[in-house]
Amino acid sequence: MALTSSQIRYLRGLAHPLKPVLLMGGKGVTAGVLKELEQALDDHELIKVRLSGGDRAARVADLGKLVESSHAEAVQTIGHIAVLFRRNDEKPQIALPK
Repeated sequence: MALTSSQIRYLRGLAHPLKPVLLMGGKGVTAGVLKELEQALDDHELIKVRLSGGDRAARVADLGKLVESSHAEAVQTIGHIAVLFRRNDEKPQIALPK
């Protein structure tokens, strides 16, 4: 699902006060991290992820793996923090603007 610019702007506003719910360690993307990511996206739809302290290329690669495996959309990335969104089809919580 591709997000429009107005939807991304809306989600960035909603994500601003959020704290990271998923903290990536030095081992990068593991099965445990992917399991927690799935649970967090099912519960919240919009989450912040704190990526490990590697260099920029490693963080981009880790974020790509997270997005690909969870079928989420990367809304925003600033430094070590990324915002991910995936709609919960059974119980949607966030109404996106058109």
